[in-house]
Amino acid sequence: MQQILERSCGLDIHKDTIEACILINKGATEPEVVRESFTTLRGDLIRLRDWLTNHSCLNVAMESTGVFWMLVYEVLEEVGYFDLSVVNARHMQNVPGRKTDQNDAEWIASLHICGLLNKSFVP
Repeated sequence: MQQILERSCGLDIHKDTIEACILINKGATEPEVVRESFTTLRGDLIRLRDWLTNHSCLNVAMESTGVFWMLVYEVLEEVGYFDLSVVNARHMQNVPGRKTDQNDAEWIASLHICGLLNKSFVP
């Protein structure tokens, strides 16, 4: 797949935890992978925001079933410079071989860095 973004982050959000994966496009080689886990407490969400900023990753795609994405979206949206995408879990649900949340986060980032995800409407 051709990568169109320089950096992309995929977030797999659950009730108590967030798995994050940043892919950094290095040109013709495989992208560099940076992973981190966070809780859904506000202090840790601010740490997530700082982690993304420190890695200069402004393109963020998040997958969540239910409403767990809302607080994450709100904390990242506060600063105003992230390009946030809430994506439908059904678009990625049928992909075989992804058994862990870390793999889910990397898969989301992989699809996002290639421009293959559609944003959901966020009012």
